[in-house]
Amino acid sequence: MSVPRIAVFTGDPAGIGPELVAKLLADAERCARANIVLIGQKKAFLKPIPVEWHEWAGLHASEFEPAKAQVSNGQFMLQGLAQGVQLARSGAVDAFCFAPLNKGALRSGGMHQEDELRWFAENLDHSGVCGELNVLDGLWTARVTSHVPLSQVSALISPEKVAHAIEMLYRSLRASGLASPRIAVCGLNPHNGDNGNYGDEEARVIEPGVRLAAQSGFVADGPFPADTAFVRAIRKPNGYDGVVTMYHDQGQIAMKLMGFERGVTVHGGLPIHITTPAHGTAYDIVGKGMAHPGAMFNAFDLACRLGQHRQHAQA
Repeated sequence: MSVPRIAVFTGDPAGIGPELVAKLLADAERCARANIVLIGQKKAFLKPIPVEWHEWAGLHASEFEPAKAQVSNGQFMLQGLAQGVQLARSGAVDAFCFAPLNKGALRSGGMHQEDELRWFAENLDHSGVCGELNVLDGLWTARVTSHVPLSQVSALISPEKVAHAIEMLYRSLRASGLASPRIAVCGLNPHNGDNGNYGDEEARVIEPGVRLAAQSGFVADGPFPADTAFVRAIRKPNGYDGVVTMYHDQGQIAMKLMGFERGVTVHGGLPIHITTPAHGTAYDIVGKGMAHPGAMFNAFDLACRLGQHRQHAQA
């Protein structure tokens, strides 16, 4: 099989994205893993870039004011994301990897969806289950609810949604090349509800959701108390490849503590492969040469792996 073609977008031009992509492109050994199609602004790079530039409206854009969330960089990001989606959707690339975005600028630039995942789903005409997956050192997490108030989580989870999160994580792990994924599921309440003393969602919602997923062939274990689920997951040799959590911070706190500068977000459930660093645009260090490229490197590596397995699946 040939190396995959990966679209790489520089993200927020007012943030650290262009710096991260420049560091990525300077790593010749890593870049040899793919044929890169670069979506970005030529003025952001001080040296010639030896990759294929994608022709688009932002290629020769004027300079952007650093560390400012404005309409101009929001529009630039939305246009760049649209280019990446189009390339992946048409089959011109096997996966799409983008540098960090700024949600405030995206909304100023015209994004009306709650986040970029919902923007991707709408632009792909995707009405099925999708969600953010976070990846760190081979451990993946999915969540049943995401950007909602914590007070609403109990009312928003259901057996069907738990089963859908398990299925989405299982399918994504398979797409990354793992033949038989092992998945753990978190409970919602302290001590897993302690047999109903601290809440009944485990028995009433989560356990039926685990059974429902298993009936469709997506087997998972749990629910486990959330404060020990990640301990179980990383325990060798019988750990887990993925963890399904009930809400955003239940998984994000654990993952970011284990490696804030290495984490990757995968937009799971969509018909194309999309990866990005799990951190933000770091306006406070723009232009200071301090931006750590670890998560960007990992996002690119994972895009390459997903793209390679896409090629195998098509073959």
